[in-house]
Amino acid sequence: MDSLEAILKNSPSDSIRFITLIKLSQENQYKDLTKASAYSGQALALAEKKQWVWGKSKAYGQESFLATISGDYATAMKYDNQNLQLVIAQKDSLSIAETLGFLGNDYKDLGKYDEAYYYFTQSFKVARAIPDSLKMAIAIHNIGTVLSDLGQYDLALDHFKISSKISLAINDLDGIAYDLDAMGDVYRRKKEYNKAEEYLLKALKSIRERKLTVIEPRALTHIAHLYFIMSDLPKSLAYYDTASRVYGRTSNTFGEAEVNLGISEVFIEQGKFDQAQVLIEKSLKTAQGLSAERMEIDCYQKLSNLAERKGDFKSALIFHKNFKVMEDSLFSQEMLEKVFQDQLRFQTENKDSEIANLSKVTFEQDSELRRQEFLSNILVVVVALTAILLFTVYRSGQRRKRINKLLIEHQEEIKRRSIELEQLNQVKDKFFSIISHDLRSPINALSGILELLSNKQITQEEFATLTQEMRVQFNHTRTLINNLLDWALLQMDKLKIQPEKIELSKVINENFTLVQSLQLKEMNLVNQVEPGLFGWGDLNMINLIFRNLILNAIKFSDIGGAIEISANQDGNFYVLAVKDYGVGISPDVQKILFDKTTGYSTRGTANEKGTGLGLILCKEFIEKNGGQIWLESEEGKGSTFYFTIKKA
Repeated sequence: MDSLEAILKNSPSDSIRFITLIKLSQENQYKDLTKASAYSGQALALAEKKQWVWGKSKAYGQESFLATISGDYATAMKYDNQNLQLVIAQKDSLSIAETLGFLGNDYKDLGKYDEAYYYFTQSFKVARAIPDSLKMAIAIHNIGTVLSDLGQYDLALDHFKISSKISLAINDLDGIAYDLDAMGDVYRRKKEYNKAEEYLLKALKSIRERKLTVIEPRALTHIAHLYFIMSDLPKSLAYYDTASRVYGRTSNTFGEAEVNLGISEVFIEQGKFDQAQVLIEKSLKTAQGLSAERMEIDCYQKLSNLAERKGDFKSALIFHKNFKVMEDSLFSQEMLEKVFQDQLRFQTENKDSEIANLSKVTFEQDSELRRQEFLSNILVVVVALTAILLFTVYRSGQRRKRINKLLIEHQEEIKRRSIELEQLNQVKDKFFSIISHDLRSPINALSGILELLSNKQITQEEFATLTQEMRVQFNHTRTLINNLLDWALLQMDKLKIQPEKIELSKVINENFTLVQSLQLKEMNLVNQVEPGLFGWGDLNMINLIFRNLILNAIKFSDIGGAIEISANQDGNFYVLAVKDYGVGISPDVQKILFDKTTGYSTRGTANEKGTGLGLILCKEFIEKNGGQIWLESEEGKGSTFYFTIKKA
């Protein structure tokens, strides 16, 4: 430090002073963040004064890093965007890949997963084109973190394993530490706690050996959260305290706020409600100041849980509403749809690349075959003996068979991949076909209402009536988008079964509560399933099945009608029945109701629209969980849909 200060003071060269300022900032970044920021600011001012493009790029990168380790991701994003423009203008592919990755991390830390996924995949494409294995490994790891946060745990693990394999091949030991930590956190989310503990402790050991200060507190927080879930509260607090000290050294207010949220959970379990509330409110203030929406959502959820534990149900409801509004905004259908489309596009491009590589291998093998045949002919001419000629022909024949077999195998592989691409295109065509047909109406209706409002051509009474109608249309649209996304993922075999123990009565009540907030028919929803009956299946899929069957029953029932759900035992299964007293279904329609090639749909008693996807999804999800679905119906008297679920 003294030597660098001396160079800074005595050097007449501006470029040497600039490099020294950057070095001093880096030396101080984990010791004195205020000093580090001051040196970096001086470096940036000098680069801008001298109009050094290379200098501004270095200074932007350092300013972004300092903002990141202090938890100010919005400021980091500003500098990364400025740096991206510079490196693109310089056509510096390596820096472009790196800066795209930094921008992706900024968006991910702020909870903008669609933008994060886009920048990470762009970083991978640039790194692959260079090619640069290290940047490819980092991009694949980063894509895995987005998938993990969106609940696609198996797909996330696949990405981390591929990233780790590349890092091992190029001796990138830092990357392996990152992957171990990420995999440990995924196993924790999957409730595989023994595996999670093994990976996280191994990651922390590697991080400390490699002196990776930037991710040490994150690994400590992951371990602390794991021990909290495992009810080892003293260990959990110990790791949280260590993480807090590390974050404190870099003045990382975002990290300290995350740690405070974790400690508040421990305090709640220990009955220290007032101390917990102070920590949560402090974290909420930090989250709002940094525009960290994901953390703000966590704060409202914890405040709601705390108020409920204290018996303050009014406050609990207010906090829960804030939590749901922000969660619906952050994890919106539009954002999830954009991630899905980017994922589909990214996978399709990768398959095209694989096919091109296979074609190249086939061409090389053809060339090798011709060369081998030419050498065989030369050998026949030189030797000119019948016995050797026969032997050579025999060997050539065997060789040709082997090569032809390889060629056939590669052709089959190309054909298989072409079929996969065709199926992906069919999914895309179906997806956009339904969107163009069923989403246009509510959007056009909303546009018309807004036009009337802007021209003051509509009364308050008319507006209230139209609002009710628009609510019905948008509820249909929301259900449509949910079903479309689930259906598309199902077609690509991206939905993985994660079975668990499910209390059926509780799940039914939760879906009744959700549906009552969406429908306007004032239905009488009756849960006849006794508490204490536990099924075995994937909770998300079972929720979708109940939700679709209940909405379907409401759709074909009159206002004020009744919907009843009951359960009976049948060996190792429960038979669930969703009964309505609506219009019923004709025998002809019953035969094609679950046929996904027809996509049959008709309007409900209140003119509600449908797509025909709901019951098809129900059938496929029920079968994936080891059950069956059927129905009984009589026109004019109602319908009963039955499905089976394994006993826990």
